[in-house]
Amino acid sequence: MNGGGGGANGSNGSSTNVTAAGSTGGGSAGDETGGDASSRRQATRVFKKSSSNGKITVYLGKRDFVDHVTHVDPIDGVVFIDPEYVKDRKVFGQVLAAFRYGREDLDVLGLTFRKDLYLAHEQIYPPMQLDRPMTRLQERLIKKLGPNAHPFYFEVPPYCPASVSLQPAPGDVGKSCGVDYELKAFVGENVEDKPHKRNSVRLTIRKVMYAPSKVGEQPSIEVSKEFMMKPNKIHLEATLDKELYHHGEKISVNVHVANNSNRTVKKIKVCVRQFADICLFSTAQYKSVVAEIESEDGCQVAPGFTLSKVFELCPLLANNKDKWGLALDGQLKHEDTNLASSTLITNPAQRESLGIMVHYKVKVKLLISSPLLNGDLVAELPFTLMHPKPEEEEHPLLGERSPRSSLAGGGLPLVSMSDVGENESATGGQDVPTTTNLIQLDDDEAQDDDIIFEDFARLRLKGAETEA
Repeated sequence: MNGGGGGANGSNGSSTNVTAAGSTGGGSAGDETGGDASSRRQATRVFKKSSSNGKITVYLGKRDFVDHVTHVDPIDGVVFIDPEYVKDRKVFGQVLAAFRYGREDLDVLGLTFRKDLYLAHEQIYPPMQLDRPMTRLQERLIKKLGPNAHPFYFEVPPYCPASVSLQPAPGDVGKSCGVDYELKAFVGENVEDKPHKRNSVRLTIRKVMYAPSKVGEQPSIEVSKEFMMKPNKIHLEATLDKELYHHGEKISVNVHVANNSNRTVKKIKVCVRQFADICLFSTAQYKSVVAEIESEDGCQVAPGFTLSKVFELCPLLANNKDKWGLALDGQLKHEDTNLASSTLITNPAQRESLGIMVHYKVKVKLLISSPLLNGDLVAELPFTLMHPKPEEEEHPLLGERSPRSSLAGGGLPLVSMSDVGENESATGGQDVPTTTNLIQLDDDEAQDDDIIFEDFARLRLKGAETEA
């Protein structure tokens, strides 16, 4: 029997053993290939977006930037400008992470329901001489676009939050609540100028984290309940088959009940709960059941008997699209949105800067025939839900950077966070490796022009059936 909010698989594929007491029971844009597959190499896909007047265009190699715990993929690309239009003005780049805690249509009188968590900017044009080398993607784009293309490069510190959004209620318009990242390029006299829509480009990007290679111990818990004036107990043991699950993967919950009391266990309920902690001025928490299942009618554990049963659940966004406040991975388009991944906390002191922290638990509940109001027995098992690390990250060519120095602007990012000292570097004091470019590039110079440009667009979630 499936629970109303779960959509989890039932226990019809699992075995149930009842014995007498004392006995035991048992998502991003992909690569394009064309022509002869034996001779044609994979092309590099590059996203682009132009200002409304067409005078500046941003080229970006990817929209997802991975947090590797020790470092984050750099945000790198180029901006193509019309020097006749810019003239003696400047072009600036900016990356902003913000937590929106109110609907966009509620912003009135200049007040916005948002908190800036991270800010970095640099001057892109006129270019500034830096010792930082260009990435291979930047070199190839400049070679293809010409001298009016100028590189930009931002390093995001690991303590910045992941992109998470809260599922809006039906009928809500505008940006949903959550943490989002925005890359902006604009023309102005100085970096403090307010960008005009006609000569600025804004792109929504995502900061994501993949499942770690090292997993935790197998979750297991044992709890008991005794009743007043009764010496014997009801014993519950629950175990998960592993600690780390990928989105769309079934969760197997092994439940063992030993009833040594004079009460009857009427029913067993198992559910997966999502906890979203909102770390703002004060901590609030959203709790949502994302998968649920319960034992069939008549599957009771009478006094003096034991029961062993395996329940299977699969938490999916497709079965929870009517739940307001459910935490989702920040969406760029409807087909790559899913339940929010678990938040990995490396430094508890940086909780407030994380915006929204997400974690999951399996809850096992025994409904006991008892005159007491608190007669039920409950056990909870925490686990991690994340995306697997893509195999492409292991490619030997990934992240190679040219030894040439680059002409680009900017030094260290400006961090507008109260818990970061003025003298603390934007990388949190950690060295950030340079081999973090996920775009696959060809060794052969003849393939340097094999680039596919795709318009950058952000589509909203519109009820698509997403399962992972």
